[in-house]
Amino acid sequence: MAECRIVDGEHRNDQNDRGARVALPTSPSVPDLLDFSVPSEPSGSQPRVGRLAPSPTGRMHIGNVYAALAAWLSVRAPRPSDPNDGHRPGLLRLRIEDVDTPRVRKDADRWIMDDLHWLGLDWDGDPVYQSERNDLYDHALHDLREAGLLYPCFCSRAEIRAASAPQEGDGYVIYPGTCARLDPAERARRLAEGRRHSWRVHLPAVEQRFDDVVFGEQRFDLARQIGDTVLRRSDGLYAYQLAVVVDDLLMGVNDVVRGRDLLRSTALQLWIRDRLAENGWQPVDGVDNSGDPHAENVRDSAHVPAAASVPAPIRFAHLPLVDDPSGKRLAKRNRALDLGVLREEGVTPESVIGYCAWLLRLRETPQPVSAHDLLADFSWNPLRADHEDRVCDPTVLFG
Repeated sequence: MAECRIVDGEHRNDQNDRGARVALPTSPSVPDLLDFSVPSEPSGSQPRVGRLAPSPTGRMHIGNVYAALAAWLSVRAPRPSDPNDGHRPGLLRLRIEDVDTPRVRKDADRWIMDDLHWLGLDWDGDPVYQSERNDLYDHALHDLREAGLLYPCFCSRAEIRAASAPQEGDGYVIYPGTCARLDPAERARRLAEGRRHSWRVHLPAVEQRFDDVVFGEQRFDLARQIGDTVLRRSDGLYAYQLAVVVDDLLMGVNDVVRGRDLLRSTALQLWIRDRLAENGWQPVDGVDNSGDPHAENVRDSAHVPAAASVPAPIRFAHLPLVDDPSGKRLAKRNRALDLGVLREEGVTPESVIGYCAWLLRLRETPQPVSAHDLLADFSWNPLRADHEDRVCDPTVLFG
């Protein structure tokens, strides 16, 4: 179960910390919904809905395929041990996460889709592009700001680094809250001057809990371990942390597979998700939702409060990371293990899938296999038993 509880006996937000009012898109006023917790296992009355969510910043590499295969299997594989789910097929959406437009490479979305077809990893419906959904992110930002949860931040990256200390061991920097403590008159003055600023969510001193099928129960103190987080950047682009919450919520996603480096982000995203749900946000068109922001009345249907319509509970599976032979995390800028190179060298899709199945501990050795051949006996149990980070050996693939 995911839940949120008070850590220090009080909520950190107060009226003086709320952002000064600025013109943002209007939205229908709706009564607040009751607060709720988000369990980590989808309920039996709802079909599994997963997503492939690649960033079009380059060609897919082995680490991307490993995560995509796990997400595909999690939705496509039968669950006969679950009497409410059994052999019902799930839905898998393809969402191109191109919200960070300066990093997008031309045609990378087509490369990704071609590679997924080559691997035998299919999806349902048309691809959804985050770059076409800014109107939805505008409304979400507006609702969170109206709830008193956001404030403008005028700090530069250099100022934040100078005033912050990294979290132990992982280099994560906690924002020190400089602009949250600004006098309201000073904040208003800077806004009136047109000072460049981002929008941060002001996190309370609460502990967010959730269950992960690989790493077990997770607990994060939002204020101490995550800190106030940017939801819209000073250049006007929306941050991943807001876009992914809005998209997963409106698309009805209830099965999320991704790397363990996002465990901390999951706690933040669940908290934001709950706040949007309190403002009436819910999935659009349920099972048939394609996430198309241009569909008729999408905004209205996404924002109609209904006491019985609680967003789908989410099952999370965070994967061990895959490193290169030197111990560094695989990156698209290092092309040695991307699918363009592998395909040019004559590596077969079955070899790539078999290697990723071995990384997922679904096979004892990295022998060629098709994705469909893995469906019958797919389980998270092997990964639960062995979730140390992996090292990718390219000599096995080029064999």
